[in-house]
Amino acid sequence: MEESTRYTAGIDVGTANVRAVLLGVNREGNASVIGYGELANAGMRRGMVANLSGPAEKIDRMLLEVERMSGEEIHSAALSINGSHLASVKGDGMITLLENHEISHEDLDRIIDSAIVGRVPANRDILDVIPLEYALDNQAGIRDPLGMTGSRLTMKACIVSALTPNCENLKKAAEMAKVTPEKLVPSVVAAGRAVLNEKQMESGVAVIDLGAATTSVAVFEEGDLQHISVVPMGSNNITNDLAIVLEIGTEIAEDIKRRFVTGELNSSDKDIVIKNGREELTFDRAEVNEIVRARLTEIFEAVRKELKQAHYDRRLPEGIVLVGGGAKMRDIEVFAKEKLEAAVKIGVPHDLTGVADAVSKPEFAAAVGLAMMAMAQSDTKPSKKTKKQNSGSGWWSKIFKSMKI
Repeated sequence: MEESTRYTAGIDVGTANVRAVLLGVNREGNASVIGYGELANAGMRRGMVANLSGPAEKIDRMLLEVERMSGEEIHSAALSINGSHLASVKGDGMITLLENHEISHEDLDRIIDSAIVGRVPANRDILDVIPLEYALDNQAGIRDPLGMTGSRLTMKACIVSALTPNCENLKKAAEMAKVTPEKLVPSVVAAGRAVLNEKQMESGVAVIDLGAATTSVAVFEEGDLQHISVVPMGSNNITNDLAIVLEIGTEIAEDIKRRFVTGELNSSDKDIVIKNGREELTFDRAEVNEIVRARLTEIFEAVRKELKQAHYDRRLPEGIVLVGGGAKMRDIEVFAKEKLEAAVKIGVPHDLTGVADAVSKPEFAAAVGLAMMAMAQSDTKPSKKTKKQNSGSGWWSKIFKSMKI
């Protein structure tokens, strides 16, 4: 690679799998995938660390393969965080300004601090503060007040936070694998970075990350993140339901789910036949479909409830984009469209070069997005932040300008 090429890594630490992507970005801002890896994870429960040594060992082993592939050492990375402890709230900030004073970066930091006060409990870490709108002396609709003059500045913001112990445990797992965690990003937000374009984010779109143990929801509108929530169910629940009802092992249940189940759940007289060693197992397709339908209905009804609570149900012009390992189920978008009453499509990372085909899959969306966001953060000068924040908040207004991808 050229000497001017910079490298950045993203590590998606999921309940069932850990995935990594290493990007190289040249002086023109063009991104190329130079390394990637995927490995079954351990020590995680519903998106949270349950045993430090489990994910630490898996991250270490996976990064070793990525380093061998790329020829580059990985010392730091942006990490995904997940779990039902993730939440977003809206906050309002206000500061007064001296006469003829031009608004500075320090002023923007002050108003962020004022928006945070009283909005986030002491046992939570602030992952990001996204300014949604500013008003200067009652002039609303301002996106960037830097350099303007006035006497009173107000701001509406989306504040994303997570429980402090879960953040610290995830960081410790990465550090045990000798990786410095540059930033913790909700996996669904990172996935949105990889699969959405500016038009979608401006008009209104939701990303649904259907993972193994959780289903995360993120809504974007007017170019910014507006809402995030997590449903504590995922594709592994479907596998477990099949195993319990059909009285089979989870490996056979997973095989049935991947090979024979589609989102259309059509009835058929043809039985499902699985070879298990020398034994041949036969299952009624209608029964299998009914088991899957019940769990998928529960998951997407919970997702729709979250959209309703955020006032975005049937209010998304660009519809829904599905990502994550669960999005690999054939025709899952057909089922989701019926339950959510919105346009639905599968999202994959796009506009990449290198070994891009290997990561142009819905399950790699978060890892690719993390690497992109880490690169965008390195391109911007970090401002002063409060002690509880990760550095580099408010990426979304800058992120599409920083890389030609």
